[in-house]
Amino acid sequence: MKIKDLRKDFIDSLSGLYEPEEVLSFFYILSEKLLGLRRVDVAMTLDKVVGEDELSNFINARNRLEDQEPIQYIVGDTDFYGLLFMVDQNVLIPRSETEELVDWIIKDYKNKGGSRKLKILDIGTGSGCIAISLAKNLPKADVYAIDVSEEALKIAKANAVHNNVEINFLREDILGLDELEDVFDIIVSNPPYVRELEKQEIKPNVLENEPHVALFVSDQDPLIFYRTITALAEKSLAAEGLLYFEINQYLGIETKNMIEKYGFRSVTLRKDLYNNDRMIRADLI
Repeated sequence: MKIKDLRKDFIDSLSGLYEPEEVLSFFYILSEKLLGLRRVDVAMTLDKVVGEDELSNFINARNRLEDQEPIQYIVGDTDFYGLLFMVDQNVLIPRSETEELVDWIIKDYKNKGGSRKLKILDIGTGSGCIAISLAKNLPKADVYAIDVSEEALKIAKANAVHNNVEINFLREDILGLDELEDVFDIIVSNPPYVRELEKQEIKPNVLENEPHVALFVSDQDPLIFYRTITALAEKSLAAEGLLYFEINQYLGIETKNMIEKYGFRSVTLRKDLYNNDRMIRADLI
């Protein structure tokens, strides 16, 4: 099969399931990953015949897209804050909103002069995208990362090696801790925050593939992770330390009010690029 015929077949098979521009994006991602062809190369080699093994791999990937499996799981990696991260069904796919949180932390540190050594804790690290991005961009920081999932930690550790940073990984159930074993300058977390009642808003490719333990909380106690982490942070933040969260867009005010009850005097609620309440920064001063 020629590339031009493969492209037509790919687009015809996925039309109706995805937006047209998204289908083309998938095609070019797979072309680069499976055929070694960039978008400009595809345009120049439309009459090139695709090898049998390459064709089989491409069709397999297309079939997985038809089953609404995320493209990031199919190719096995994704970009985040200028770095490449391996991902599979054991970890959430990093989102652009989380990049905004990472950027906020980095800019806050640099705006304060960026000279002092930091100790950072990332709670619920998943793929390690937050911890690794901070370690890469804040070379003076000692970064620690916690997750309850052993499989997630394996991926995070591999991502740390791939991105040439040192992270202190720990397997812990944060809900079972009464205190942290150290004092930190920054504690950051993107914990589970999607309520069961919000499942209908989640796209099938997310709902059917990404780990529910990293996504969902009960409707009865949706702030359980935020309350637990805030209580731990109140006891374990250094002087002038900061607490950062990615949050549920519908619970911004509730989350802010809860944090203030733990003695945090300066709590800033920030919107993401889509104008949703998405991030919080808090300090005790």
